[in-house]
Amino acid sequence: MTEPETSPDTPNEASRHEAAPGESRAFAADVARLLHMMVHSVYSDRDVFLRELISNAADACERLRYEAIANPDLLGDDPKPRITLAIDADARRLTLEDNGIGMSRPELIEALGTIAHSGTKAFLERLDAAQGDTANLIGQFGVGFYSAFMVADKVDVISRRAGSDEAWQWSSDGKGTYTVTPVELAEAPARGTRVVLHLMADATSYTERFKLQRIIKDQSGHVPVPITLIDKPGGEASEVTDGAALWTKPKSEITAEEYTDFYRSAAGQFDTPALTIHVHAEGRQEYSLLAFVPSVKPFDLSDPERKGRLKLYVKRVFITDDAEIVPRYLRFVRGLVDSTDLPLNVSREMIQESPILAAIRKSVTGRVLSELEKLAGRDETAYADVWANFGAVLKEGLCEDFERREALLGLARFKTTASGEGWRSLKDYAGALRENQTAIYYIAGDDADRLAASPHLEGFRARGIEVLLLSDSVDSFWVTLGPDFEGKPFKSVTQGAADLAAIPLLDASAPTAPEVPPAVADLLAFIKTTLGDDVADVRASDRLTDSAVCLVASEAGLDRQLEKILSSAGRLGAAAKPILEVNPRHDLIVRLAGLGETDAGFRADVAHLLLDEARILDGERPGDAKSYAARLGRVIGRSLGASTS
Repeated sequence: MTEPETSPDTPNEASRHEAAPGESRAFAADVARLLHMMVHSVYSDRDVFLRELISNAADACERLRYEAIANPDLLGDDPKPRITLAIDADARRLTLEDNGIGMSRPELIEALGTIAHSGTKAFLERLDAAQGDTANLIGQFGVGFYSAFMVADKVDVISRRAGSDEAWQWSSDGKGTYTVTPVELAEAPARGTRVVLHLMADATSYTERFKLQRIIKDQSGHVPVPITLIDKPGGEASEVTDGAALWTKPKSEITAEEYTDFYRSAAGQFDTPALTIHVHAEGRQEYSLLAFVPSVKPFDLSDPERKGRLKLYVKRVFITDDAEIVPRYLRFVRGLVDSTDLPLNVSREMIQESPILAAIRKSVTGRVLSELEKLAGRDETAYADVWANFGAVLKEGLCEDFERREALLGLARFKTTASGEGWRSLKDYAGALRENQTAIYYIAGDDADRLAASPHLEGFRARGIEVLLLSDSVDSFWVTLGPDFEGKPFKSVTQGAADLAAIPLLDASAPTAPEVPPAVADLLAFIKTTLGDDVADVRASDRLTDSAVCLVASEAGLDRQLEKILSSAGRLGAAAKPILEVNPRHDLIVRLAGLGETDAGFRADVAHLLLDEARILDGERPGDAKSYAARLGRVIGRSLGASTS
């Protein structure tokens, strides 16, 4: 079993260990809920329990190897790690034992009585939304030790921590309580943990030698600890796997199935990886990289801490799963790095500050991005799926990693006004630039379909200009940092003047933007005076062809979407006044201008309604709902009166 990890979900030390030895204790509420689901769940592939227990045992052996660097006496006269499965078919019992680090009584209570792992916590949080598809969730998340209760109606865990003269037994039937009792040393492992599964009546097939061998080879053949099997009490142990770490083998000797099995066990995923990266790097830094890009989003992708998920080994000794090996925008990548250059006789903290690790970070990050680029080049469909899952995360790098911005822009894919159901790269976009087009145009919001219907796009469509539809929150930030692609800057279609006059219309017979007639100019001046401080300006638009009005931000201000995001987060004081653009050729505007200065009250109502119409088209509410309703009522009343006169 693995060492426990602390977490905010774990009870404080006093309450955790206050019970006397042998006293029955209740599981924490979230564990009780999880166990209830395990006991009563009908799971189509219960084999996963064995993978989870073997993974825990291997982790315990790796942690002992690490602690033994500083304290070699922990190994005693038994330095070679091992995992042993023992079958007792007559007693309907399966035992799994490791000679790893083991657990003390407090650690048993913490590791098995409370949830101390964020993955299991997230599993429970997603359970309510699963709509009965719990089996799929079990597979996706993995549930560690608790998966044993899918096949066992009682589980005993006997553990002795390396270097300790005490041994303890944890026992539970998975129905709400457990006990922790002292055990005579003669009845316990010399060190490590023994898990005894008292199998359910419908799980006796897990006492069949050939079935266990198949499961171990299929799901845990990569584990870097030898696994042996004893098929009957008093029988001889036979080796099932040799404990050779998968990442140390040549790629030519590893099958796709072996890679997938390693990924599922080591990464806690249950899908098939979309991309496997296996590299043995030599030169200034010598290391092995075995990394995977998932084909489904990991449950912790939106973790606020945004940590990378690559484990760090040094000379096959597990160091930490918290090493910052890849930047946060690659946190969806799973796997490990094993270095032969880093020292083993220093603390984990000092290793992370090592210039050698800094060089490895740079190399690994470059390699991952390079492999993603290769995938995009050889299989655009497969890469499109990767981008659909992780594009929003990768784009965080455009804000954070200026050194690799060009590479990230090359990897980026976008929905555009020309992409249909597919994706477009910036290289595709650059190849479709219109005559005299000097910028890459985009519109940002929170829904690509609504963006595609925005009136701001009308003048661009009329000229065949492709516009990026940016619907991820991060988009509103990276485009403001001054990036360009092949010398073309990014420009928002909702900010500043559109300046489209130099780009020819697709329909040569369509009217270009004529000078604004005097009557319309007078109307615009009236609207500006009427609206007063509600707008920064009112001007004729060359970006509108069908709609009457739209709102845009000033050239020097923030983009409209970025302003909304900052305002909703409380990061913005007073919002900038928008500019109301009016289509001078729209029939409504022309007819309003034709009224001249008559019926000023009616024209004032219409001026405010035009502003509210623009707000609604921009996804906002009218400025004042009561005033909006009153004005709309007066305008409708006037229309009815005119029609009946």
